[in-house]
Amino acid sequence: MRLHPSRATSRATSRATRRATSRATRRPGRRSLAVLAAGSLAAPLLVLAAQGTPAAAGAEPRAVDSARAASYSGYRATITRTRHGIPHVVADDWGSLGFGHGYATAQTNLCNLADTLVTGRGQRSRWFGPHRRYDDQVTLNATNLQTDALFTDIHNRKVVEKLLADPRRGPGKQARAMVRGYVAGVNKYIRDIGGRTNVPDPTCRGRGYIRPDATALDLWYGVYAANLLASTGVFVPQIVDAAPPTGAVAPTAALTSFAKAPTVTDRDALLKALGKDPREPFGSNATALGSAATSTGRGMVLGNPHFPWRGRYRFEQAQLTIPGVYDVAGASLIGSPVINIGWNRNVAWSHTVSTAYRFTPYEYKVLGNPTTYLTDSGPKELDHRTVSITVRKPGGSLGKVSEDLYRTGEGYVLSDQATFMPWTPVSFFALKDANAEHLRTVDTFLDMGKARNVRDLLHKQDVGGGMPWVNTTAADRNGDVVYADHSVVPHVTNAQVNQCATPTGQVLFNVAGLPGLDGTRATSDCKWGTDADASRPGIFGPKNLPEAFRKDWVANANDSYWLPNPKQRLEGYARIIGCEKCERTLRTRMVYHYVLDRLKHAKVTPRALRGFEHQNRIMGAILARQDNDLVDVCEAADGGASCDVLRTWDGRSDRDSVGTHIFQEFMLRALDATTPIWEVPFDANDPVNTPRNLNENNPEVVQAMSDALAYLASKMVAPATPWGTLQVAGDEGAPPIGLGGGDGFVGNANVTSSRTPAANKDHLVPVSYGSSHIQAISFLDAGRVLARTILTYSQSTDPRSRWSADQTRMFARKEWVAFPFTRAQIREDRVSRRTVSAPR
Repeated sequence: MRLHPSRATSRATSRATRRATSRATRRPGRRSLAVLAAGSLAAPLLVLAAQGTPAAAGAEPRAVDSARAASYSGYRATITRTRHGIPHVVADDWGSLGFGHGYATAQTNLCNLADTLVTGRGQRSRWFGPHRRYDDQVTLNATNLQTDALFTDIHNRKVVEKLLADPRRGPGKQARAMVRGYVAGVNKYIRDIGGRTNVPDPTCRGRGYIRPDATALDLWYGVYAANLLASTGVFVPQIVDAAPPTGAVAPTAALTSFAKAPTVTDRDALLKALGKDPREPFGSNATALGSAATSTGRGMVLGNPHFPWRGRYRFEQAQLTIPGVYDVAGASLIGSPVINIGWNRNVAWSHTVSTAYRFTPYEYKVLGNPTTYLTDSGPKELDHRTVSITVRKPGGSLGKVSEDLYRTGEGYVLSDQATFMPWTPVSFFALKDANAEHLRTVDTFLDMGKARNVRDLLHKQDVGGGMPWVNTTAADRNGDVVYADHSVVPHVTNAQVNQCATPTGQVLFNVAGLPGLDGTRATSDCKWGTDADASRPGIFGPKNLPEAFRKDWVANANDSYWLPNPKQRLEGYARIIGCEKCERTLRTRMVYHYVLDRLKHAKVTPRALRGFEHQNRIMGAILARQDNDLVDVCEAADGGASCDVLRTWDGRSDRDSVGTHIFQEFMLRALDATTPIWEVPFDANDPVNTPRNLNENNPEVVQAMSDALAYLASKMVAPATPWGTLQVAGDEGAPPIGLGGGDGFVGNANVTSSRTPAANKDHLVPVSYGSSHIQAISFLDAGRVLARTILTYSQSTDPRSRWSADQTRMFARKEWVAFPFTRAQIREDRVSRRTVSAPR
């Protein structure tokens, strides 16, 4: 099947488009029979024409043309692709909208999507073998067998089926329709190309799991798995491998006491084990500017989620439209039928990963037998669950392997010494997960796309109650902005922690902010609370979650909610959500300074907003270069030519910057120092400007420089090497495109990081994580939207596609995609158009 017509075909289609659109404009009351014919060229063109000009701010949407909607009872959508492979999907109903989106996703990212469905089915061991590791590039890192064991048990318990049947915790009608349509679109695409042997991407061509039989339930399990990313997903090996201790009997003291409080010697190691690695956070930047800060007097958003360039959490760009009813553009995680980060005609938003926990461990006292535990209603036996997993053997034949899991009424038992939660003869821990108790994520994002302003956006998010693990930063046409952490958070107040924390739980709370509660009382006074305004029991309602509405600006770069703007403190919230009066990261401070430094001289224009993304200033370098401290440290380390490079370095991470590699390797080691590397410590009264002043007399700082230079010499990297020859794209099949930006921990806002690269490993920094779907959205007068985006790793995961590296090259050149949003813009920029249909 030809997905991309020739230029001649495109020109012919363009002429036909103009003629059909002109006829529709001249005779809006008449409808040709050809318009209603399946596969008709006029039909999709008329749908596009019906979008009309942008609606005025706050205007009521037009109702769908019921006659048109009823003209075809099956799924039907028009997919217009514009440059860079961006699909603009137009349909008359929610199911067809999902159908078109699913079809478009399969065209460009089928292998990635299919891998996600295999994971949700618990079938990785069957297709890839039980011993290979599955790494989602964020939190879940386990063998295929461990991953399958957990998801097989979730299937056996029919968790998703029960949530689908729950009117409060399950999805609504529109979300269900989009999911059904999405998988129908994926199946239709596989049938259209003639099955798995004709998949263009060699990654999964011919593989047995490429079949046109995906179900809505498969996708719902995939959505459910994504919900667990920051909670149960962190502990998959620890859950599956948890086993009762042998050879010991719990002492009588276990009836009256829990395990002794542990001593924490390495806070960063604990945070890493809890899925909150301070060195490699799962994070993003988002800045929203309002009328008091913009040259337009209207809102602007710069969103830059930092996500993996590999694996299931890649974005794809799209626009989804039901004429007169729904029109939203931006990016979706592959496998999401709705836009996750984006904009409509009146509101733009982005997300950053929140510091809040989505779970709490409950500690239970063991009663002699290690599977017998005490509850407030008496002794109970653990729910011992055995699952059978189909595995592929070395010779290719299939076999069965069994795994054991254990549960209490609150959740899965885990055994994890790294987080001080082992299963001992005295006690064990079980994980209660708030994101395991709902299936409202699709509804939440779907309804946010309908918002009229930032307050409406947050209201729709709260009604949905399914924002799983992120903050929201948004701006609207009226010039209002909002920062909010209204994500799903267990209702555990500080007072309840004081009443219910076990000795280990109190240590976890004091050191890492995670409450560990008394499982003996998990169904009575230590049960999660409920707010009257919460969407369901057990989580905080909006009134007890942080938010800030302003007219100037707000920003977040994965620090806690405490400081959405340097002029505003949000305080008095539960510690489980995040810390207050705590140090901001160098990356957060850089994001602040982009705005603060601009506003010293002028308001922010749309061009200046886009410029923030590619300034590539490094906050750590700004601080370390003061008073020549960085060069002094280099000279103390006998750095020779490297010191001359640092003396003339521009302090940035541009492709042509010379010295960036020295500084990044230095800071990587300096931040591990056991003594302060800054002379001026953090001051909660001056969080934007402290800490500062590199301590050039600290021996650990000098040693860090010496070690960094020795490492670079061992890699045969010369001091005067330009950064863009060392840092290149590193996702699957990527050519070695030189990139700017750098690691966030040194203070880069434009994060490009090497974590688990697949390509170009012969370079110093092959990028596999960081800046992803970047959007700079500015609202203009007369209902216009100026949308500039870049998808750093490009639209397609197929390395042979012309859309697999085109935007990566643009990103390297600091260029932007002019995202076509209106009917006229789409018509001008289109490269192909196709109407797809199928029976329901």
